Amino acid sequence: MASKKPENMSFEEAIEELDGLVNQLEGGDIGLDDALKKFERGIALARASQKKLTEAEQRVSILLENDDNAPLSEFTPDSN
Repeated sequence: MASKKPENMSFEEAIEELDGLVNQLEGGDIGLDDALKKFERGIALARASQKKLTEAEQRVSILLENDDNAPLSEFTPDSN
């Protein structure tokens, strides 16, 4: 089964896979090439997770800074 692109995964899915990769890498029972591929996948998962976390923090910040009488504004995440 092909792996999902990190940007298409939920935050929880990405963190779960990242945790599994860390455990495999810490185990030390894999070859260098496989370890490098897992490390690259882990970096991609970490970056995608950080982006989702930042977007969630921005949404919370928008909600907290507006008072009850402020007009609602649309949240638009970065298109990077």
